[in-house]
This record gives sequence, structure tokens and C-alpha cells, in this order.
Amino acid sequence: MKVFKFGGASVNSVERIKNVAEILRKFPDEKILVVISAMGKTTNALEKAVNAFYEGGKNEALLFFEKVKQEHLTAAKYLLVSQNLPCEEQLKNFFTEAEWLLHDKPVRDYDYYYDQVVSVGELLSTAIVSAYLNEAGIANKWVDVRDIFRTDDDFRDANIDWEYTSSKVHGSIVPLFNDTNIVLTQGFIGATDENESTTLGREGSDYSAAVFASMLDAESQTIWKDVESVMNADPKQFPDAVPIPELNYNEVIEMAYYGAQVIHPKTIKPLQNKNIPLYVKCFLNPSLPGTVIHNKPVHHLPPIIVLKEKQVMLEMSSTDFSFIGEHHVGHLFHWFEKLHLKPNMTQNGAISFLCVLNDWPEKIDKLTAEASSFLDVQVTKNLTLLTIRHFTREIFEKMTTGKKILLRQQTPETIQLLMKEQDNN
Repeated sequence: MKVFKFGGASVNSVERIKNVAEILRKFPDEKILVVISAMGKTTNALEKAVNAFYEGGKNEALLFFEKVKQEHLTAAKYLLVSQNLPCEEQLKNFFTEAEWLLHDKPVRDYDYYYDQVVSVGELLSTAIVSAYLNEAGIANKWVDVRDIFRTDDDFRDANIDWEYTSSKVHGSIVPLFNDTNIVLTQGFIGATDENESTTLGREGSDYSAAVFASMLDAESQTIWKDVESVMNADPKQFPDAVPIPELNYNEVIEMAYYGAQVIHPKTIKPLQNKNIPLYVKCFLNPSLPGTVIHNKPVHHLPPIIVLKEKQVMLEMSSTDFSFIGEHHVGHLFHWFEKLHLKPNMTQNGAISFLCVLNDWPEKIDKLTAEASSFLDVQVTKNLTLLTIRHFTREIFEKMTTGKKILLRQQTPETIQLLMKEQDNN
């Protein structure tokens, strides 16, 4: 048993969906559970629909959603012949799931509506890919993962009920492999015990695949991406990024913790617990070796660079020059949890506490308002957070030229720098 995960870039066009079929043809006798993300920029488009809906722009929201509808109907039309009508019917059922909600007015929290609408993207993409594979002679069984993955109601960052979900995997998924070699389902989404859709956090499809791999005791998991392997930096930011052929679980966990986008932070642990190797392969050229991630030591790694832009620094100090105590920090972390904000960097001083966060304006405003009730708060925006693992003096100097360093933290393996452009005035 293998688990394959195909990201949105691998199914964002008719040609790339056909490419998925060609990859699967290379494994004719394998039992494979296939996890697929929403097509291309569908998630971003659905987010725009949710934002417009929540701000009272019903017509604008429906226009955003109509564009998503037409893109998927067009893709199905160009891909399918005999399967087109049944697939179109399935797509329309999913359209209805979102549209009845978008015609209403928001009465619940934003995150609830986000999950109900954005989760539709994975359902649409998998319906089309499954229909195409069947028409192309690659028999598969489509499954709605919301019938399998039971979660809590922490919308946008839902937690899986492992015991219930495992029983569903073994009771509903495993028997399907008696009749087909391929079971195809969605990543990123699940459902509560009240059948309300949930999402597992952005980029959660990798995690979905890892949960399946763990519960199925798979021999391996493969993530098919549009890069040749795991790189030492984002090649979109750093054209001279180099491939890394081999990594171990702990290194990847560290990379994910600091914000590297190749592997979702929660993905590795379920695989590590079962010692299941993870392969990162290029769907554009499957013959490339890619990266294997396992439990063995790996030495002589290149500097690994993570650059996070649009960062916000909150500098909080006591109003009477007394020490920042545990009760102050504890209250702040309570609000981090409540607002689903994960600090990218923190520093505690005698009378001050600094934290660095992604710039989510609405959440930052709420946090600032709350913190201002018992601390003095200064907010600095448009900053950059640089993390370098296995750093060298050469890479440090190259990355900090022309920058003003506001905050620095360092261990023997890793250096983090909060920076802004040097003010020459």
C-alpha cells in the first residue's frame, strides 16, 4: 500500500490532470490511496468569496463563486466524454452546498463559513480527476473524506479524532481495495459529528495523506510537487536554491517549524511514529530522484533558508516599569490561542515582551486592543523574518547586506533575524 498526494499545481489544468493519469499508469499493480488538493488557485478564489460574503457583499461573493463553477465545468467538459454528465451532476451538488450558504447572511464566526465554502474546492477537483481516470481506464473509487475524517469544531484548524477516524479508515477504506487498486479522496478537509465541514489548516493536504499513511501502515508516502525535490530555499525567492536528496524527520520538523513551505508542519509526526518514508517527487519529471525523508542521520546539509515577509513586531512593556510577569505572558498566549495566532519569534525581557507574527490585520488589531488594556504596545509592520539553519558567515553576510537587524536569536544550528530595509537618511 502506497499513499500519493497531488497538490493543486499538479491538477491546475487539463494537461496536468492527464499527467496524473500517466504517473499512476507507472504503478499498475500497486494499491494506492490518492489524496488530491483543490485545483490551482481555487482555494484563493473561494477565500475571496467568503470574504465578500462575510463583509455583506452577497452578489460579489456569488460572482467569485460563479467563476470557480465555470472553471470546473469547463475542465470537466474538455476532459470527459462518457463521464461528463454524471460528473457534472456531482459538481452541481457540491456547488449547491456552498451557494445556499452564500445566499444567506452571516450569523456565525468567519472561520465557520470559511470551512463550509473553501472545503468545496477539494470536492470539485477530486470529482473531476476521479471521473477522468475512470474514463481513461484507470479504475478508482471516489470517497468523500468528510465521511472518514471526524474532527472537532475548531474551524480552520480542526483536530482529528484519531480513534473514530481510524475505525472508519479500516471499516470503509480498506475494504474498497478488494475491488480496486486506487482509492481517491480529498486532502485538507474533514467533518464534525454534526456533518459540518472543517479544514485542517492551510496546506493540510500533506497532513491528510500522512494520517492515511499512518492508519493504513503504508509502505511509503509520496508528495508530488512542481519542484524537483525539497530545496534549501524557496526557488521562487531564491533562483540559486539547490536540491536536497536526503533528509531525516527531525530536520524536516525543524524546517517546518520555522516556516518552510515544502512540507506541512503536522505531516511528519504520523510518518515518523510508524517509520514510514516520505518521498517528495516532481510531477513534471517523475524520473528525477526527488527527496527521501527517513529516520536515519543525514550529514553535510547546505544552509537552509526560510524568508518570511510581511511580518509584524509587537513590543509590549509594563505601564509602570514593573517586571513582565508570568500572568502577563500567560494572558497573551491565551489570546494567541484564541485568535489562532502562532508567534514566529518571541523574546522576553525584564519589563518587555516582543513577539513577531504574520500580518493578519483583523487578528493583529484584536490582539493589540486586548494587550493595550494592561500593557503599553508598539506595533511595527512590513518587516522580514530570516531563518538560516546550518548557517555560515558567508550566507549570513549575503542575506543581511543593506538590512537593519531589529532582533536576533541564535543556537549552534540556527540563526533567526528580524530585519527591515536600512534607513539611509
